[in-house]
Amino acid sequence: MNHPAQITPRACDWTVDGLQLAGLAWGPENGTPVLALHGWMDHAASFQELAPRLTGCHVVALDLSGQGQSAHRAAHATYNIWDDLPQIAGVLDQLGWQDCVLIGHSRGANIAALFAVAQPDRVRALVSLDSLIPEPAKDSAVSTLRNFVDQTRAEMTRPPRVFKSKADYVARRVQQGNARNVSEILAERALMQVPGGYQMRGDRRLFASSAVKLTRAQIEDVLTSLHCPVLNIWATGGIRSRRAQVSELAALGQNLIAVYETLDLPGDHHFHLDPTVAPDMATALLAFLQRHEKS
Repeated sequence: MNHPAQITPRACDWTVDGLQLAGLAWGPENGTPVLALHGWMDHAASFQELAPRLTGCHVVALDLSGQGQSAHRAAHATYNIWDDLPQIAGVLDQLGWQDCVLIGHSRGANIAALFAVAQPDRVRALVSLDSLIPEPAKDSAVSTLRNFVDQTRAEMTRPPRVFKSKADYVARRVQQGNARNVSEILAERALMQVPGGYQMRGDRRLFASSAVKLTRAQIEDVLTSLHCPVLNIWATGGIRSRRAQVSELAALGQNLIAVYETLDLPGDHHFHLDPTVAPDMATALLAFLQRHEKS
């Protein structure tokens, strides 16, 4: 039997709202529909350890716009986390899925939670990996808007980052705290070859501030409105271990979400790409889905 990471996924593509979107798929097309949303500046291949282990599931991992092999948005468009919601609905339409299980990692988990409350009939269960919902706004609305305008303009005029080799990109991610195997996996789909080396595919506007950030009251409203079962899996060495505010949100979720289960697994923020952790994660996820199987 092949190692899960060696199972070749099927390439996918869609056109939604005039944008070319790409993705990867694993498992039988008649299996339980699962849509997976990656984290910031990652892509669909971040699920290559977890997805093949989800027996009986048809897992489609999306390259969110501006990342991986999906197109960048128009010059006037933005990358607020709610901007992805209509595109996700469009992908579900093209897949022919009336509803699905949503898996989200990090920023993708935040997007998935917003989609689950915006389109509750389309999400039968939510699995959030090392996140749950965005942290509440710390700055004033005015300073956030100023940062959005200034940073977006700066990123649009900044030349693309080019690495002499894939190894240089991997070394940079390792220096930033990613494990080497994670960095090597992500490099393949994150880079494109250009004269002089390898350029990051990601839209640099993703480095800029959002135009608006949710307040604590708005976040509580989202959590209270999550009516599907939620499984929140945290990495013991992930973001919750570094940010007290994230721990507070996790506790808030336990109090406000109707059906909320939580689990801690070893590893860093990209623990779903760890071959020693992914089997336990898949087992827990499948058991969760079985407990809350749609009638």
